[in-house]
Amino acid sequence: MRNIRYFSALVLSACCLVAAAQIGDARNNFSIGGNAGIALNTVDFDPTIKQNMHIGPSFGLSLKYVSEKYFTTYCALYAELNYTQLGWDEDIRDYDGKSLDDTYTRNISYVQLPVFARLAWGREQRGLQFFVQAGPQVGFCISDSEDRSGDWVLNEQGNPSRPNNVVAQYDLDIEHKFDYGIAGGLGLEYNSPIGHFILEGRYYYGLADMFGNSKKDPFARSANGTIHVKLAYLVDLHRSER
Repeated sequence: MRNIRYFSALVLSACCLVAAAQIGDARNNFSIGGNAGIALNTVDFDPTIKQNMHIGPSFGLSLKYVSEKYFTTYCALYAELNYTQLGWDEDIRDYDGKSLDDTYTRNISYVQLPVFARLAWGREQRGLQFFVQAGPQVGFCISDSEDRSGDWVLNEQGNPSRPNNVVAQYDLDIEHKFDYGIAGGLGLEYNSPIGHFILEGRYYYGLADMFGNSKKDPFARSANGTIHVKLAYLVDLHRSER
């Protein structure tokens, strides 16, 4: 319930930021295009599971609406509708810290919708802008699969040998397919006569657990944390005359 309150407060804050900016020089610029990049994900487990970064593709549709210029700041809403592959890649070691030949990777595919309030500075036309943006993100799991090595090293109890004896994640079904959290990042946008070229890095902090988190469940937390690196290209559908 507390996570839901945080999420609702962020949505309200983003809306207030854009609304409060409506005292500057009005704009009515709408752009549409596509984006593509990589998602470097880990899952925040409690109890912990040692992991490498899971690297997956992320691509989809991008929309940007610039509402105004306030002094030297350009205020906009930016949204995406993406396919993104998340998951985790285990760094499996024995009790002495030596790497084992065991491998396990879980691939979890989502449809994601981030919505950002964006502030930018720089050249509005034929030039470079720097921007920061933040806002809520929701997603829905559409599929998941796992890749593992054929034969695992077993302990005396016949379970996979792991330093902290955490093995409940294997073959565990995704219980909560709906995902939500907060995201923010920064980047550069080059505005040209043929469109807008965007390079961006952002971080997503998940507030929802993918597995059950009650006292009877094996994990108290199992939420995504993602670094996105993206390129996007947008063209103007409507632009105010200046």
